Amino acid sequence: MTRKAAPDVAAEPMALRTLAWDDYGLIDSGAGRKLERFGPYRVVRPEPQCLWRPALGEAAWGGADAVFDPEGEEDAGRWRFRGQALAPFPLTWRSVRFAGRFTPFRHLGFFPEQAANWAWLADRLAASGKPLKILNLFGYTGVASLVCAAAGATVTHVDASKRAVGWARENAEASGLAERPVRWLAEDARKWVERESRRGARYDGVILDPPKYGRGPGGEVWRLLDDLPDLIAGCAALLSDDASFLLLNAYAERISGLALAGLLGGALAGRGGVIDWGELALMEERGRRGIGVSFFARWSA
Repeated sequence: MTRKAAPDVAAEPMALRTLAWDDYGLIDSGAGRKLERFGPYRVVRPEPQCLWRPALGEAAWGGADAVFDPEGEEDAGRWRFRGQALAPFPLTWRSVRFAGRFTPFRHLGFFPEQAANWAWLADRLAASGKPLKILNLFGYTGVASLVCAAAGATVTHVDASKRAVGWARENAEASGLAERPVRWLAEDARKWVERESRRGARYDGVILDPPKYGRGPGGEVWRLLDDLPDLIAGCAALLSDDASFLLLNAYAERISGLALAGLLGGALAGRGGVIDWGELALMEERGRRGIGVSFFARWSA
C-alpha cells in the first residue's frame, strides 16, 4: 500500500438524525421517558436524557402496549404489558426484515437510531461499484449485516452471544437473504480479529458497535475504555489496501465522538481519507426535539 497522509478529521461534529419510518417512530418524549412506535405496538422506555416535559398527555402514554420498568442503574429491568406478554413480531427497514423482541434489557432486539448508519452503509456499498468484503463485530441480531448483504457484500458477522447469532440467522431467513454469502459466528471479537490477522485476512469495510461491558463465549471480559484501542488497531490491520470504510459506534457516557475520531485517526495514520464524527439522534415524529443516544466516528477512503 502506498503510504498516504493521515486522515482528515472533520472540524465539526455531525448529528445523524434517525427519522420515523413505517415500522418505527419516536412519538413523544420527556420526564425521563420516551414513547415509541414499534410496528403495531406503542412502547414506553426510560430515557434519562429527556429532561423536558412531554408534549402529549397521559392518555397517549397510558395507552402503551408495553412499559419497561428499570431495576438499578444499568439496562436490566422487566416489561409490564397491558395484556399478555407480547411475542416476537415482524419489522422492516427498507428490504431488510427482522423481529422485534421484548428483551430483559429495555431494547427490542435492535437499536432504531442505527438506521442512520444503515442508510450510510447501504449508500456506501451501492456507490462502490463492486462487491465488498465486510466484517461486522458485535453484530447482535444482524440488521447491519443484512443491510450489507442486501447491497451485495460478502459479510462476516461476529457476536459473542449464540442466542443473538441465532436471531440474526432467523432475520436473514425472514429477509430472504439466507443464501447470501454471510458467515454467522459466535466468537469473541478480540480473539477473532487476532486469528484473522494471523491468517492474513483482509476486509474492505469494518463495522463495530461494542458495548460498554460484556463477556465473550469463553467468559472473556470486555471493557470499552480499556479494550477498544487494541481492537481498533487490530481492525485497522485487517483493512485491505483499497478499503472503503471503518465505522465505529459506542454507547458510553464517558466517551465522545471526538474521542472516537482521535482513536481512528491514530490507528489509520497513512491511509488518507476523512473521519466524520458526532452523535446519533432519534427525532420525534412531530416537532424538532431529538434524543442523542450514542456517539460515532467513521473513516471513509
